[in-house]
Amino acid sequence: MTTFKGNEVTLVGAPLVEGSEMPAFTFVDKDLNTVDSTTLKGKRVFLSVPSIDTSVCSMEVAKFMNSLKDRDDVTVVSLSMDLPFALDRWCQAKNNDKVIMGSDYKGQNFAKVSGTLIEELGLLTRAVFVVDENNKLVHVEYCAEVANEPDYNKVLEVL
Repeated sequence: MTTFKGNEVTLVGAPLVEGSEMPAFTFVDKDLNTVDSTTLKGKRVFLSVPSIDTSVCSMEVAKFMNSLKDRDDVTVVSLSMDLPFALDRWCQAKNNDKVIMGSDYKGQNFAKVSGTLIEELGLLTRAVFVVDENNKLVHVEYCAEVANEPDYNKVLEVL
C-alpha cells in the first residue's frame, strides 16, 4: 500500500522487481531534448519524485547529487512530471551538474514501465531504482509514504 500524506493512493502499472532487467523508456531533459534510457550506460540510479518544487524532493535529489558527485562511474537521473523549465530552474539554483533532470510529462513513458504513476494525482510516486552495468535492477524501493525520504544508505551501499 502507498499513501500520500496519509491517504491511500493507487499506483498504475506493475512495480519493478529486483533482479529483473530495467525496461527502456524515454523522457524529456531540462533542455527539452528527448532522451532514450538505453543510451545511459554503466551503473545508474533512477529517482522517481513527485515534484522538484517540494522540499522533500529537492532535498532528496540534492543529497544524491552531493553524495555521488565524485562517482564518475554512476549516472543519476531524477524523474518527475515537472516541466523541463522547473527542472532547469532547480539545476541553476543548486549548481547541479551531476544529476540528469528528466520530465515524464510527455507521454508518461517512465511511469508506464515503472509502476510509479499515482492515479489520483497524475504525479510520480517516490521510488529509487539502482541498475548495474548489465541493466539489472540491484535495488528497488517504492516509499510506502510518498512524503518520506528513501533509504539513502541502502542505495549507496549497493553502488
